[in-house]
Amino acid sequence: MIPAYSDHAANERTFLAWVRTGIAIMSFGIVVEKFDLFIQTLAISQANDAMRRAQLERISGHLGPHESIALVAGGVALIAIQTLRFACNSRLLDDAAPQASRAVLTSSVVSSLLILLLAAVATYQAFD
Repeated sequence: MIPAYSDHAANERTFLAWVRTGIAIMSFGIVVEKFDLFIQTLAISQANDAMRRAQLERISGHLGPHESIALVAGGVALIAIQTLRFACNSRLLDDAAPQASRAVLTSSVVSSLLILLLAAVATYQAFD
């Protein structure tokens, strides 16, 4: 029998949830890129209608390779960070001595950074 099996199982479930989230973020980045290519193809095919082509090029300008690369890189970074966290938590679970929790501080910092990032993106989109 594995000592503290339920704790190890919870750690593994949490890790797999983060991996699933990272894969979803990377997939969304790929979808953004494919949608941008689709809009660009539509704009090229509308060569005879200048107004329609300008509208499609304007839509395509908001999406692009930078956003999709950032999403894919963010997903990879998320999986890498959570892999390290999973290994650290597994090691701490096996240690018999009580450990101080740093998760609350880490979660607060990451949440604050995400809120600032979303505010910056919303501001950029509002004035674009």
